[in-house]
Amino acid sequence: MGSSLPPKEANLFKVIVKSYETKQYKKGLKAADSILKKFPEHGETLSMKGLTLNCMDRKSEAYELVRRGLKNDLKSHVCWHVYGLLYRSDREYREAIKCYRNALRIDPDNIEILRDLSLLQAQMRDLSGFVETRQQLLSLKPNHRMNWIGFAVAHHLNSNSSKAIEVLEAYEGTLEDDYPPDNERYEHSEMLLYKISLFEECGMLDRALEEMQKKESKIVDKLSFKEQMASVLFKLGRFDESESIYTSLLFMNPDNYKYFIAVQKCLGLYSDNGQYSVDDVERLSALYNSLKEKYAWSSAVKRIPLDFLEGQKFQEAADSYVKPLLTKGVPSLFSDLSPLYEHPGKANILEQLFLKIEDSIRTSGCFPGSPQKEPPSTLLWTLFLISQHYDRRGQYEIALNKIDEAISHTPTVIDLYSVKGKILQHAGNFAAAAALADEARSMDLADRYLNSECVMQMLQADQVGLAEKTAVLFTKDGDQHNNLHDMQCMWYELASGESYFRQGDLGRALKNFLAVEKHYADMTEDQFDFHSYCLRKMTLRAYVSMLTFQDRLHAHEYFHKAAAGAIRCYMKLHDSPTKSSTEENDEISKLPPAQRKKLRQKQKKAEARAKREAEEKQEDETASSNTSKSGKKQNARPVDLDPHGEKLVQIEDPLAEATKYLKLLQNNSSSSLETHILSFELNMRKQKILLAFQAVKQLIKLDENNPDSHRCLIKFFHKINSLPTPGTDSEKLIWNVLEAERPDIRQLHGKSLIEVNRIFLEKHDASLTHRAAAAEMMYLLEPNKKMEAIKLIEDSTNNASSGNNVLGPVNEWQIQDCIDVHKLLETVFGDHDVANSLQLLATKPGWKTRCAEYFPYSTYFEGIKSAIAAYVVDHNLENSPENGITPNPQLKSNEGELGALNGTVHIVDDLSTLSIR
Repeated sequence: MGSSLPPKEANLFKVIVKSYETKQYKKGLKAADSILKKFPEHGETLSMKGLTLNCMDRKSEAYELVRRGLKNDLKSHVCWHVYGLLYRSDREYREAIKCYRNALRIDPDNIEILRDLSLLQAQMRDLSGFVETRQQLLSLKPNHRMNWIGFAVAHHLNSNSSKAIEVLEAYEGTLEDDYPPDNERYEHSEMLLYKISLFEECGMLDRALEEMQKKESKIVDKLSFKEQMASVLFKLGRFDESESIYTSLLFMNPDNYKYFIAVQKCLGLYSDNGQYSVDDVERLSALYNSLKEKYAWSSAVKRIPLDFLEGQKFQEAADSYVKPLLTKGVPSLFSDLSPLYEHPGKANILEQLFLKIEDSIRTSGCFPGSPQKEPPSTLLWTLFLISQHYDRRGQYEIALNKIDEAISHTPTVIDLYSVKGKILQHAGNFAAAAALADEARSMDLADRYLNSECVMQMLQADQVGLAEKTAVLFTKDGDQHNNLHDMQCMWYELASGESYFRQGDLGRALKNFLAVEKHYADMTEDQFDFHSYCLRKMTLRAYVSMLTFQDRLHAHEYFHKAAAGAIRCYMKLHDSPTKSSTEENDEISKLPPAQRKKLRQKQKKAEARAKREAEEKQEDETASSNTSKSGKKQNARPVDLDPHGEKLVQIEDPLAEATKYLKLLQNNSSSSLETHILSFELNMRKQKILLAFQAVKQLIKLDENNPDSHRCLIKFFHKINSLPTPGTDSEKLIWNVLEAERPDIRQLHGKSLIEVNRIFLEKHDASLTHRAAAAEMMYLLEPNKKMEAIKLIEDSTNNASSGNNVLGPVNEWQIQDCIDVHKLLETVFGDHDVANSLQLLATKPGWKTRCAEYFPYSTYFEGIKSAIAAYVVDHNLENSPENGITPNPQLKSNEGELGALNGTVHIVDDLSTLSIR
């Protein structure tokens, strides 16, 4: 470096490099300018000056100088290396790799360039290139531990675990017998555990066991050692030894579910689907009874039997499990029991149990069959549990009745208001749910969870502005939306995007959905620094696990929701494009001159005002972000030039943008029905017939009985049947492919689409959603049968599902399904009267009226109990002397009065009609 310069300037060049490495950029610039005064076209100096400027956020100057330096010295590895570093800083990894390879052609043994290249190859998953580069680094520096480990990991990632083992064994052969020293014991231990995991991965179980027995004294992480030993012994079929180790692990952590499942597997008593024979249940019951004696303090040993026990034994186990938690007052009890509701019959047994406990406490103050008096709070938590039970079963009126009674019993328990809000949310009253969540939040202003819960409820009620003001109460310096974005608060952005989408504000909706997508891109980039760090610190198992996680990062639920939301926005933009500026100008030109002039003046004033406000906001944000509370200067946050997403909706080809996100979903969420439904809708809009057909085949393969799968199947072939005779060669080719593939679809064998739809209806006659899909397809295939199709929906009955019906029937219809059917009647059938008030048969009410009876709290259907849009509880503690509560007259709140609550003032109204008493 700098070899073509005189000694004085060569020393200055070294100063530039050192200043860059130590982040003394001004000093480096000064040295570079000194050299360039005498040698203004020196390529390496120009490149280093550009790299320094890049670190000072002067990117345009940086690229100009580096390119100029490279042009002046194309044969300098320094110039190519710097150019690669510049691209790497901008995440242009493929271009950076090209630059590094050019630098290596000039200086093939440069350690720094090879190391940088290997990091980029790991980042881009160029695994064969990664192996090659790591091998070259090892041959150049064989005495460096990191090069041996890097070479082994490269082979492992390249699916060559046996070669990775050979490399690690060769590395161990270079070590002395007394290795490692005390300060390197952990690193060496991690390497040994990694090697053992490679043996296990390759199926060399005997060698893995031998290695563990031989190197046990050198392994520091005893917990991981025991877990791996037990796993290897289990795979070797030595179940007794494996069970013995898992039992010792249970003594260390008796609430680890994985250990209990492993013990079951060792005894041959585990089933993936949770189905067990009578004999297996007996053996499992005996196993957990013995474990309960050893680990009496364990919660898991009491909870797991509830999954496999049935009938009377289940009731007895549930009874002994629930009672102590009710006495203790555990708010999360229902969340713990919730998975049991998926088991047939268990919900009914739990209902009987809960009601029996409630009745016993009311009458005697004791649990059934117990002489011991329970504290007053036990009734409170029993009512709390029962309300959640009925909420889960869709019996919202009973659930509200119970939770109201619990609130009257002890009005100071915050969880009661949160649960009541959730019940009202499930019942369809989002505004009341948001008001209750805000009430719960106001009772403990320092609780971040309550704040987040309140924000979520507000967003579901489409109160976006209020939600943002509430959310920023917990952000740094009160800096609103920017901090939520910086904190990668994806649940907020998703809920906000969905709310804007419901309100038709596609710009803001897209802004939020794409913000989530950017977070995932940032997570992908964040792995870069770990490629060198993990090899240096020897956290090899965690490193490989992290890379595996990164490879399936975009399969995460939040990314799926964001991508699906963005695709829907783009499809809606395609269906209803926004007016372009040219179209708006054409409309303005048609106005009379006086109106046109006045409108132009208004537009100019509005633009000037918006520009002025943006500049003032930018100045304020810059001033506040440059200085922290401590007075130290900070980096200025980049200003968002499109805060409302107005530019996002002005794209020329929305479907092309949607296709980018669809490909990500297809690659990472191929098992999701929604992915293929979106693929069908998008490709039908793009007239991509074969891609739409591929989506239909995937839908049928995943779930042929799903209403949306049926819709897509019928719509596709109805569209194909209506197409003209193919004329071009490509059209003929598409037609031939469809004709060849059509026999593979079982539903279409020798049947017309009308017959297929009729058979589908007969098969799923009792389901509302399936009847609605069949009716919609009937109207599509036979437009003259519109009234018959509507009658199909009207004749649907809301049957009571199986249950005790102790306190009322449990109906099958879900509120969201009913809303979807109502929208179908209004949009597809275009029959406003049938959807809302009138019906074909005068003896029955309209769909909306029917649903309002089933869901009286729903604001969408305007149920009789939905008129209350907000709720504030009556804090009359004087009526509740239980649990040592001291009456506080300041907490009383009557109609129109101000109620002081936790230092905040609330205006409360008499909303008691929402309660059921």
